[in-house]
Amino acid sequence: MNPFFDFLLAFIPRAVVQGTPLLYGSVGEILTEKSGNLNLGIPGIMYAGAISSVIGGFFYNQHIVETGGVMSPALAVLIPFLSCLAGSLLMGLLYCFLTVTLRANQNVTGLAMTTFGVGIGNFFGGSLIKLSGSDLPSISLAEISKYFHAPLPFAKDLGWFGELFFSYGFMVYLAIFVAIVASWVLKRTRAGLHLRSVGENPATADAAGISVTRYKYFATCIGSMIAGLGGMYYVLDYASGSWSNNAFGDRGWLAIALVIFAIWRPGLGIPASFLFGGLYILHMYIPTGTNLAVKEIYKMAPYVVTLVVLILTSLRNKRENQPPEHLGLPYFREER
Repeated sequence: MNPFFDFLLAFIPRAVVQGTPLLYGSVGEILTEKSGNLNLGIPGIMYAGAISSVIGGFFYNQHIVETGGVMSPALAVLIPFLSCLAGSLLMGLLYCFLTVTLRANQNVTGLAMTTFGVGIGNFFGGSLIKLSGSDLPSISLAEISKYFHAPLPFAKDLGWFGELFFSYGFMVYLAIFVAIVASWVLKRTRAGLHLRSVGENPATADAAGISVTRYKYFATCIGSMIAGLGGMYYVLDYASGSWSNNAFGDRGWLAIALVIFAIWRPGLGIPASFLFGGLYILHMYIPTGTNLAVKEIYKMAPYVVTLVVLILTSLRNKRENQPPEHLGLPYFREER
């Protein structure tokens, strides 16, 4: 077989699984930013979503072990899933309360939310490690993870085609579906039109009878839950159910950078996230010898590409490629 084809067959699936948490995070942030909220707390929300799913899965697994029962595939997926959504929703509500209701500075609040989310994750993660009695600083939910990691049953029968397109867990396909639905909602529905108008000019939207506060809360909370799923995917699928404190890396920040790369379009975020996933692991496939400095330069590739895209879109100056006009600004109704 062609060596280049062998390389693609090994590289593309890894790029896809690396890019999936970025896709969840970027779609969640795009929905949030379309409402005018700049949520730099996405890394913390993804972290909180991850630990919430681990908490749900851990106690369900403990229950099965203690009672000697048989693990239900439906509950093994549903409990971590709902736990993740609940934890992410609480983080989104907290952000909205601070920035929409109290009108706190969005940049400062977002950074504080990131620190808060990582702190919560490390606190509960450390507590669960002690409860599990593990000799290692980690938790293993391998039994639950196999239901998230399982590929489509017919993937092996399709050879290389199945390996490239059908060898992933269900959350990869769910991420693509969520991005497509988000794109359709923003472009084709009245709710999407109202949401975009809130982000562009909340005073005009308010004068037209659109509830600015309601749309900001709704979009930010939905966006936070979607972003939280990226954290759950990383732990229960990519990491095979293994949780270690501070193991999430900079994926949350990459998801925010991906929003700029995708020029605030969820549909474009699908190929962009997989491209970012490939760039993120590119240093592993380029020979650098013992020169660690060169490897660190390759790790900068996603951020460099984002800066190039930001410069190009700014130079073209097309309105559809720019962020919402009221992004990051509080809305004071009495100034309307």
